[in-house]
Amino acid sequence: MATNLLKMLSLSLPKYSLTREKVAAAQAVAIAPSVPVEENRLVPRVENRDGYWVLREEFRAGINPAEKIKLEKDPMKFFVEKEIEKLAKIPFAEIDSSKTGKDDLDTRLKWLGLFHRRKHQYGRFMMRFKLPNGVTNSEQTRFLANCITKYGKDGCADLTTRQNWQIRGLVLEDVPAVFEGLERVGLSSLQSGMDNVRNPVGNPLAGIDPDEIVDTRPFCKALSDYIISSGKGNTSITNLPRKWNVCVVGTHDLFEHPHINDLAYMPATKDGVFGFNVLVGGFFSPKRCAEAVVMDAWVSEKDVVPLCKAVLETFRDLGARGNRQKTRMMWLIDELGIEEFRSEVEKRMPGGAVLQRAGKDLIDPNWKRRTFYGLHPQKQPGLNYIGLHVPVGRLQAPEMLELARIADEYGNGEIRITVEQNLILPNVPTEKVSELMKEPLLQTYSPNPTPFLANLVACTGSQFCGMAIAETKARSLQLVKELDETMECSRPLRLHFTGCPNTCAQVQVADLGFMGTMARDANKKPVEGFDIYIGGRIGADSHLGDIIQSGVPATDLLPVVQNLMIEHFGAKRKA
Repeated sequence: MATNLLKMLSLSLPKYSLTREKVAAAQAVAIAPSVPVEENRLVPRVENRDGYWVLREEFRAGINPAEKIKLEKDPMKFFVEKEIEKLAKIPFAEIDSSKTGKDDLDTRLKWLGLFHRRKHQYGRFMMRFKLPNGVTNSEQTRFLANCITKYGKDGCADLTTRQNWQIRGLVLEDVPAVFEGLERVGLSSLQSGMDNVRNPVGNPLAGIDPDEIVDTRPFCKALSDYIISSGKGNTSITNLPRKWNVCVVGTHDLFEHPHINDLAYMPATKDGVFGFNVLVGGFFSPKRCAEAVVMDAWVSEKDVVPLCKAVLETFRDLGARGNRQKTRMMWLIDELGIEEFRSEVEKRMPGGAVLQRAGKDLIDPNWKRRTFYGLHPQKQPGLNYIGLHVPVGRLQAPEMLELARIADEYGNGEIRITVEQNLILPNVPTEKVSELMKEPLLQTYSPNPTPFLANLVACTGSQFCGMAIAETKARSLQLVKELDETMECSRPLRLHFTGCPNTCAQVQVADLGFMGTMARDANKKPVEGFDIYIGGRIGADSHLGDIIQSGVPATDLLPVVQNLMIEHFGAKRKA
């Protein structure tokens, strides 16, 4: 295992960051703990009290502020015990006048998918949804559009890098009615923020792709049903040490980005039986980013959910709860070593099931990643899917309503979301394609975006997010417009913009990534700026990029990016 992992890591590191030290460090993380694990370290730190999992008294020393907030009141009580209905009837200013109220608004409500935008939209909330495998439909899209219409300029929607919807502008008094509507259309916002499991990601072409290895939709749906107990809330896993991501890979393209997930299922066979090999520990944070490592385990299709449950319970029971920057699951893997971590997961498998060692990986390492833009035939004869580009993933209510109409009129009402914040319209009969291509909405959401616009990703940025240092969406669109006008490149380039070190836009997987920071202009005045990352790769030879330039003022980005494109990617200036 060590030899294979070393080979894998060596192949994945680009020329400007390949060092024996980095390979050795990554290998050490994957093989053995830094120090021997003491037996009392494996004692669970949480216990079940009246249906909620609580940190035990003997493990409360040195815990971080978020853990203290959870101890004071379990956030899931707002949903399970319907406390949100009472809270929504109280005047907002009254709630916000106490520490408990502020903690409710700014922290605990995130367990219900409600994010107070205190800094830039005081009194208003962003709401994030569970959308397993990124599959939605016209009815859900209309409902979300109608939710935000009443908020005017304060209301809009975003496609996220985890294949789901977010809506903005919501006020607390409307939340109970929104919850009723969500249940009616088959959506849920539960457990989509803070120390919970994020939306299960799968192949956006699942079930319609002629080249898929496996249809990921049923696995993502089963995972989501377990994670939120089919919309009732799963309190057994709502007190994790930190957020947690999961994906199921269904194609050689690795559209799901498995290397940056806490748990990734990779298609594999074992003794002729189909199932999945397991990667664990991938994550991004302000202080550290790590690629997932091989757990040397294989599970059959029926054990996808049980394995997820066992991994989550291991993390819940043993994960650190001190320094918030060191509480993601990879820190636990570092501490225990991969074999001890694997052993703890195995102890939690239902019925004492023994984890099998990894099987034969089915991913073709020589596969050239495809684009989903434009018109493509499905595996179903006579049907097609059309990939549409949504500039920086931002939509307004009228466009959402048009999207829903088009999905009904030309397809079967289904809509897919990608982790690059774009859309796919599936199940379009061939005889309807020409008329669909004439629809005005496809001028805005183009099936043929310009070269640099095509792979642009941008987080919320400082327009709405209180943590963002820099504005991202408008600025990235302007930069890409200027690049399209002035540059040409023989290969597609992935440009990702994130407003702060939390890296929601995943700049480390981009060819060129831009992370918001403070910089100084020519007069030494502090201004918005960006650290620039280079060399992120996705696909079978995935690798996280490195900083190549720090503190570039936002107004100076164009010439800097032009030069980097010429030097590293063979781009040329247009005549």
